[in-house]
Amino acid sequence: MSPSRADIEASVEATASSLDGRRFVFQRSAHDLDIEVGGYGTIGDRYLGQVYELGYAWIEGAELTAALPDAGATDVRIAVVRGSGVVLDAQPMPFHDVSITRATTSAVERHLAQRDANGAGLDVGVMLLEEELRISLDASGFDRHTFFCGQSGSGKTYALGTVLERLILDTDLRIVVLDPNSDFVRLGEVRDGADPAVEDRYRKAAEGLVVRKSGATGSDRLHVRFTDCDAEEQAAVLRLDPIADREEYGALVDLLDGGIESASAGVGELASRLLDAPDPATRGLGARIRNLGLHRWPIWSGGDTGSVQDLVQTGGPRVAIVDLGSLQTPGEKAIAAECVLAALWRRRSTREPILIVIDEAHNVCPREPGDPVTALASAHAARIAAEGRKFGLYLLVSTQRPQRVNELVVSQCDNLVLMRMISASDLAHVRELLAVAPAALVERAATFRGGESLVAGKIASHPTFVRFGPRVSEEGGADVPTSWARPARA
Repeated sequence: MSPSRADIEASVEATASSLDGRRFVFQRSAHDLDIEVGGYGTIGDRYLGQVYELGYAWIEGAELTAALPDAGATDVRIAVVRGSGVVLDAQPMPFHDVSITRATTSAVERHLAQRDANGAGLDVGVMLLEEELRISLDASGFDRHTFFCGQSGSGKTYALGTVLERLILDTDLRIVVLDPNSDFVRLGEVRDGADPAVEDRYRKAAEGLVVRKSGATGSDRLHVRFTDCDAEEQAAVLRLDPIADREEYGALVDLLDGGIESASAGVGELASRLLDAPDPATRGLGARIRNLGLHRWPIWSGGDTGSVQDLVQTGGPRVAIVDLGSLQTPGEKAIAAECVLAALWRRRSTREPILIVIDEAHNVCPREPGDPVTALASAHAARIAAEGRKFGLYLLVSTQRPQRVNELVVSQCDNLVLMRMISASDLAHVRELLAVAPAALVERAATFRGGESLVAGKIASHPTFVRFGPRVSEEGGADVPTSWARPARA
């Protein structure tokens, strides 16, 4: 009896070849396929490889007619699986036509144990394709900028909280968080049911965490000193153009050069004094403050100490959460974010390592700013992205709208944490700006479930699928419960 097409397909040997010992191609039977994109294979008895691409190919031709005598030569074809990937082991050598099989969990574990990590290992969860294995991010990899993205409902905020917890727990890195949705205001509070093994240690590590929010009293209040802003910042708040509004702009510069009187006064008092000035341009500044309603913003300091400009100076708290979500107007949120970024850039010469976390970055440093203050904040973020690393300023930028974030900021990121992203255009944008992971692995993000992600860059030994584990702290911005969706009672 002649073998069937299925018999021939099943007999295809699984073999791999490599010309340089780094990238490899392979072919195997399409039956009982046990290797997947992002998964691991043992090549011969020497190397561990990771699969980047996988697809069907068809072999057809007269040479198969003998095996299938009932089919015409032009009709004969069999399906095989062909793919490619990279060798993960160091110092590989070229090879040809050697066996490839699915790697065992112990083989992957040995590779992870041997990787050259320069910093603490941040235990954030498990490998998605090898769920028995814990995955640790390399803490030293956060000396590169990091792009954290995923659509709404992907678990992005929860996962980011897990990463921040581990940085607090296992490193001494200073962290400043711009928090537009108040998602991280409870980062210092240990949740009920947290892992007892780290609960006490986390409480101690989080003792240096402070939250600044609008409406709080004393040192916890989130506020900005208008007189600490430079001319460019003040002009942006006042919507002054140096050419179109040259008289008022000039009056502002003169005030700054001469030192604004009563620097401790609030903006309302400052506006009143400007309105009483003899110079028309100076009175115009006072009128502009009144007309824009700036004197009614609760964010202004008056004579208070501990403004956001002070918060990020040397000797400040280990972890500072700037609760932008507690502010009532978009303008206040914009000036608070801008002042933090500006102050961080101004003190760059101290070369103190700081991780600057910008959550909902499409609002803080957008690609197309909607007002002068946001434009200035976006420019500061881009400057830090381009030049900040040499001063110890590291960005972690998080968003659900990657195409709306300043492109220079995204393109300077060397680390990627990509969660569920169904939008084809968003995925294409990420692939175009960040070449830290192969396209086929990025595309898998469309099928992720909540909490699943692709991690790539210096923070990982290789592009890895990760399922983030449980948090230690309380989640500040959890979704509203869907208890209203319970079944109707009879």
